[in-house]
Amino acid sequence: MCSEECKTSFYLSARRILDLVLSLVVSVPIAIVVLITGIFVKLDSKGPILFKQERAGKNGKAFTIYKIRTMSHAPLDETRDMVWTEKDDCRITKVGKVIRKVRLDELPQIINVIKGDMSFVGPRPETVVLTEKFNESIPDFNKRLMVQPGITGLAQVNGGYDLSAEEKIVFDLQYIENVCFWEDIKILFATVKVIFMREGAR
Repeated sequence: MCSEECKTSFYLSARRILDLVLSLVVSVPIAIVVLITGIFVKLDSKGPILFKQERAGKNGKAFTIYKIRTMSHAPLDETRDMVWTEKDDCRITKVGKVIRKVRLDELPQIINVIKGDMSFVGPRPETVVLTEKFNESIPDFNKRLMVQPGITGLAQVNGGYDLSAEEKIVFDLQYIENVCFWEDIKILFATVKVIFMREGAR
């Protein structure tokens, strides 16, 4: 098992380099896709193109995550950080439904990767409110905060939104236990498959 070897500073440095190299390679095409998608978002509904939300990162440090807005703009809705998006959620816009199917809403998170808040691979970061809630009710949920959160992760390629928080933590802990460079590569390739198959989207 490669977990101990890969938890060294060498692995962390190598993963950071991989994050930056991948970001450099895909930044221009992502910017173009976000720009085009943003035009459709603005034409479809009122509100900003980007959606910002506070999430819990490594060691519980809060950071601002960036996504393309896929829901009706409700700046005063304080409950949005307390619940997950449901299937056929009435808040999702017409364009938002298409965007979420192919995960385009996640693309702006490359900003978070460049800033060092996130990696391409790791447990998906929850809102601060939900993190505190799940820490109280789900054993070992706080262990997710031992590693950097990711745009995609083992849970996302094994069910994604179709999994409950209790089911996701099983995959997250499995990833943390066996974290290594090749595991990250496998998850990245599996993510491409999931996107094309449109699995686990909501």
